[in-house]
Amino acid sequence: MTYCSADSTVNGIGTSAAAGKMSPHYLKSSTIGDELKIFTAGKSKVIGISLKDRGAILPAGRTANAAYWFVGGEEGAWATSSWYMRELPKWVSDFNANGKAKAYAASTWNLLLPEDNYTESIEDNNAYEMPFKPLLRPVFPYNIDTLKKHNGGYEILKGVPMGNSLTLDFALAAIEGEQLGKNNTTDMLCLSFSSTDYVGHQFGIHSKELQDTYIRLDRELERLLNELDKRFGKDNYLIFLSADHGGAPTPSLMQKSNASAGYWSSDNFEDQAELFMNSKYGQGNWILNESNLNLFINRTLVREKNMKLEDMQRTLSKWAEEQEHVTKAFASCDLTEENYTSELGQKVQLGFLPALSGDVIYVLEPGFMEYSRQGTTHGSPYSYDSQVPFILYGKNVPASTNYAAHSITDIAPTVCSYLRIGFPNACTGNPIISFLRPTKK
Repeated sequence: MTYCSADSTVNGIGTSAAAGKMSPHYLKSSTIGDELKIFTAGKSKVIGISLKDRGAILPAGRTANAAYWFVGGEEGAWATSSWYMRELPKWVSDFNANGKAKAYAASTWNLLLPEDNYTESIEDNNAYEMPFKPLLRPVFPYNIDTLKKHNGGYEILKGVPMGNSLTLDFALAAIEGEQLGKNNTTDMLCLSFSSTDYVGHQFGIHSKELQDTYIRLDRELERLLNELDKRFGKDNYLIFLSADHGGAPTPSLMQKSNASAGYWSSDNFEDQAELFMNSKYGQGNWILNESNLNLFINRTLVREKNMKLEDMQRTLSKWAEEQEHVTKAFASCDLTEENYTSELGQKVQLGFLPALSGDVIYVLEPGFMEYSRQGTTHGSPYSYDSQVPFILYGKNVPASTNYAAHSITDIAPTVCSYLRIGFPNACTGNPIISFLRPTKK
């Protein structure tokens, strides 16, 4: 068996609530799960599980047997999409009825360990964390049952460590319900423990809330490993664990220490870009939108005025680079035509898609973000956002530690090499050879 842990409207099955915003239809590349299904002529079972729809769908793939995610609201239930099936299996319906979510939603979140163990976080009562509604301060303990009605009902479980516990409970039920690992073909279970993301956004990376969430997640991973050892034996499964991003230090906290950090207003930047374009090209609605550090030029207006889009993109990108707290800006035409060799340019280019990206993509200085003054976010190319772990454990994995820089795109070919299956069809990475040494007998 192989397990992984990571982070469009579809219809939920087995629940009356809206199930999510992500659909397998938008996944354009095959995944490890897809390649496993292809290699075994559909005999392998592939299941994706996450509190988030995208966290379940994207790792499992288009051809997976199922992807399940948690829908909060008034009831709280695990749901899927008609892409995968027309009705929920009995084991899922039974799990939704077993009261697990209700029990977690009735619990209290307090520190798992004595407070003096939390040496990697700041004081509990501070101005840099976002309290749950309607609390005035972000301090333990949190009575989840009391807070539930002010924070989306059962949706609150996503933002507390009990969401990870519920995810693992459901995953263990899936192993039993789907009889994973019971035949001669490799099955794959993709798990995304997403509460760390929700807690990190709300409280920041230096909070006791996030440290406690990771301490509890470590216990949940121990519970998973113990169950796998009991079911299959230590030499009969492979686990790989990674993440889709890190998190930035909260700028308001960093500013207290005189570090270089701050906040950014995309609305103001868009207004200034519009004024610049009006002064350069005459009055007009030149900037359609700013989204996620992308500026979108009104191409209909460009055609009407018989202007040259490439020149306008380069002119706007040069202007953007001259603005305060902007490190670098890239014109869409240059990202299409050039091959960037700098690390920053490469990262932007790897995330660029001509049909969807803006006409100008810009990067802020390290430590700057568009967010509230409490909590934090991610999305920059800097190390605090883009450096993630990769842990490989299980059958035929030699004990070693590798500190060399690798791309996250190297994970898929490394795992596929272990499984001796084809790489995902849009794979751009290479196997990490140092991880592939055979175990000495």
